[in-house]
Amino acid sequence: MKLENPTPINWKFSERAEQLQSSVIREILKVTMRPEVISFAGGLPSPETFPVERMKAAFDKVLSEQGKTALQYGPTDGYAPLREFIAASLSTADCKILPEQILMVSGSQQGLDLLGKVLVDEGSKILVETPSYLGALQAFSVYQPQFESVDTDEHGLIPASVAAKGEGARLMYALPNFQNPTGRTLSIERRMELVETCARMGIPLIEDNPYGDLCYSGEPLPKMLNMNPNGVIYMGSFSKVLTPGIRLGYVVGPVPLIRKLEQAKQAADLHTAQLTQMVVYEVIKDGFLGEHIPTIRTFYSRQCDVMLEAMTKFFPQGVTWTRPEGGMFIWVTLPKHIDSKLLLDEAIQHNIAFVPGGPFYANEAEKNTLRLSFVTVSPERINEGIEKLGKLIKAKM
Repeated sequence: MKLENPTPINWKFSERAEQLQSSVIREILKVTMRPEVISFAGGLPSPETFPVERMKAAFDKVLSEQGKTALQYGPTDGYAPLREFIAASLSTADCKILPEQILMVSGSQQGLDLLGKVLVDEGSKILVETPSYLGALQAFSVYQPQFESVDTDEHGLIPASVAAKGEGARLMYALPNFQNPTGRTLSIERRMELVETCARMGIPLIEDNPYGDLCYSGEPLPKMLNMNPNGVIYMGSFSKVLTPGIRLGYVVGPVPLIRKLEQAKQAADLHTAQLTQMVVYEVIKDGFLGEHIPTIRTFYSRQCDVMLEAMTKFFPQGVTWTRPEGGMFIWVTLPKHIDSKLLLDEAIQHNIAFVPGGPFYANEAEKNTLRLSFVTVSPERINEGIEKLGKLIKAKM
């Protein structure tokens, strides 16, 4: 039976809940669902790269041959064959990664949340790039840290700034490859200096690497994990090389840390879905990624070239941007007097969307910046959208 006229509950939220904020990107994506909107906003992989038939065959095989296991509860640390595969793929001649150093998570976003839960107290100092990945800032902010913004330049993070600002920091969070949002890549020399600096100062270094395989030419740069496996926490994901819909990532680190993260995960969701882990292993175990990733690289490289050419043609003088060597993003810097959030409001009226740069800053935001993503828009619509955006910017010059 249903109560008649029950007294409304006056919900009392926790202090933590009161300070939660929605993702700016997720709010923008609500607008971009309209088909007429040309969206450069989402950091979404292109559906054109999803191996649908391969995934379908793997689901069929796993459910046909191991269905009862796949549909059962699984171990918190993850499906053993998949962890063994990942460990082998991350190992080098002088740095062996063990399966027990790996925790499977429900997307790398959960990995960030778990790391915040076990490493950050209220008021803890944590170091982040300027700008940094919005999802990481959101995940860590729940635990009410003190963000310290590390200096960057056109080549990315400046390790000397870590030495200057890092005393007492609980962690350093970095994306060395085709960084979100700037698209910048950290050189080998800076990687080595960053790893050495963090090791000397006793600062755990989080190496978030969702885009590392998406280089447009050559081979991916060395992982910082392999430079110091005792001091670097590595984060990987299958979202950008297979599909984000499976929500599957992993954290690699020293065993004591992984065991503590495992305990935190038990309290969160018991384990990541056994079925999706088994399916992913079935897809990749025979070398499929070696065939598939080059096709993604080629596709994204062409898309990036189209956008860069359009920007050169249609953006006015006084606007600058990065030229990424991989990944999914271009970072744009406008003249100081132009607020990209106000520009977005106007752009949406013309059915163009992008992400203003302000939310990517932990502290003092540079409001004359914005992020463009090029992977989900056709070349024709890239040209159309960039031309319209260029006219809107020029009108404010």
